[in-house]
Amino acid sequence: MDKKYEQLKEWIDESKYIVFFGGAGVSTESGIPDFRSENGIFQAINEYGVRPEVILSHSFFVRSPEVFFKYYKKTLLYPDAEPNDCHKALAKLEQDGKLKAVVTQNIDDLHQRAGSRNVLELHGTLYKNYCLKCGKTFELDYVTAEEGITRCDACGGIVRPDVVLYEESLNEDTLDAAMEHISKADLIIVGGTSLNVYPAAGLLNYFRGERLVLINKSATPYDSRAALVIAENIGEVFRKTVLEG
Repeated sequence: MDKKYEQLKEWIDESKYIVFFGGAGVSTESGIPDFRSENGIFQAINEYGVRPEVILSHSFFVRSPEVFFKYYKKTLLYPDAEPNDCHKALAKLEQDGKLKAVVTQNIDDLHQRAGSRNVLELHGTLYKNYCLKCGKTFELDYVTAEEGITRCDACGGIVRPDVVLYEESLNEDTLDAAMEHISKADLIIVGGTSLNVYPAAGLLNYFRGERLVLINKSATPYDSRAALVIAENIGEVFRKTVLEG
């Protein structure tokens, strides 16, 4: 086993309060593209003549819901994606009592489907939807049943995904919970994120320990602060250190 993998495995074995902080790169091995890489969602040419960041903003949603829903349903939904070895390993670490929380920027529900229970979704989830008019909630299959704007079957209001759009604030309760767990951690593993998106990336400033591990193919602004940096596929890292280790 590679020396970096051995070090990570040793720290996992020694730790009693692990927190995982993850981004889009965690789910790319499940077939869900990330946002900012060369082949990411934000690089793809779309037929609307509007940047994806604009389409996925609150003001655009209010102004042009028809375009928003068309783009959202075509580009962001991957209901057939399955948890990969990273998701499975994190669920195992939680079951073993070592991992206390998964803090994720992802909105795909794969951590929960792998078996993780304490998942803090900073940007919400596509798997919960609610009516803007009456508040009724809906599962994803209701949203995907028809094309176009999703309407509430009770009052006819627009049903939107429970995600944080651009120009919207993160949920304060979720942020507070993430801060608390990160501040208590004796090992924090960061994976699949460039750490360029704030305020989410700023949560690492609450870590008081010494063992900060970064697993990401490209460099991040926090590399110099990390005790261990592994530039490999995150699924492979967790497979070798947790599932096979």
